[in-house]
Amino acid sequence: MRTAAVILQGPRTLELGDVALNDPGAGDLVVEVRHSGISTGTEKLFWSGEMPPFPGMGYPLIPGYEAAGEVVDAGIGTGFKPGDIVFVPGANCYGEVKGLFGGAARRLVTGADRVVKIDAGLGAEGALLALAATARHALAGMNTKLPELIIGHGVFGRLLARLTIAAGGKPPTVWEIDPDRQSGGAGYDVIHPDDDARRDYGCIYDASGVSSLLDTMVGRLAKGGEIVLAGFYPEPLQFSFPPAFLREARFRIAAEWTREDLIATRDLIDHGALSLGGLITHTLSSDQAKTAYQTAFEDPACLKMILNWENAA
Repeated sequence: MRTAAVILQGPRTLELGDVALNDPGAGDLVVEVRHSGISTGTEKLFWSGEMPPFPGMGYPLIPGYEAAGEVVDAGIGTGFKPGDIVFVPGANCYGEVKGLFGGAARRLVTGADRVVKIDAGLGAEGALLALAATARHALAGMNTKLPELIIGHGVFGRLLARLTIAAGGKPPTVWEIDPDRQSGGAGYDVIHPDDDARRDYGCIYDASGVSSLLDTMVGRLAKGGEIVLAGFYPEPLQFSFPPAFLREARFRIAAEWTREDLIATRDLIDHGALSLGGLITHTLSSDQAKTAYQTAFEDPACLKMILNWENAA
């Protein structure tokens, strides 16, 4: 089998090309992708060439770990059947082309144990499941506290705020410096940090990925407060020790989602406790992939870009 796929040949060198697919095994599914999301975190670092050394990285690379589509072939005993609608967190099935992420393709082969069934009614929003699960993992890990302050009102920050409210927490304050992103708060306030006088937050979640903000966060903590680094930081993190010492600050790093997070997040969506509505601002067909990636990474008005593969060859 062969398929159309987005291929990163090198930094800022992206094209839609044709690649070979590995033959599926007994425990595999073949999935026709309908929609894939573009991550403005880790994928942007690969696109720009700024990603630090990472296991499995290199070029050429097929990006994308946010894909939703239809099962067209399923191994016996996988628990899936043709016609099932599923979320796929990427695939590594392209021969010599690296599939560290591998979800930005018309068709892919993946182990059934990596896939979760989703409601067909989600449509393009089904591709957001991994991002929502990442936010859920940050909130539901070991010895966690819900955020009182979230920094950044992109898609990830919005999901953190929505999940906080869904968990029964007090609506958090969200900081955002971009006027275009200060709207859209669903039951919580979004303000510019200069308009916030509070300096006693018990728990601050950073969803911005901006490494230079650590000292600012420390300055807003209550004594014994916690800072949760929920973004991805390509640069070394530094902070001034004395202010952190005086506050007895604690730091926690939130890693990526697990399969348990995917399932729990899907169930929240299915039961109406979490909405993915209003997060997708841009959609382009897969044959416009080059424009789509550039827009996703360079246009601040783009919260989430989705590639539509439904008419791809």
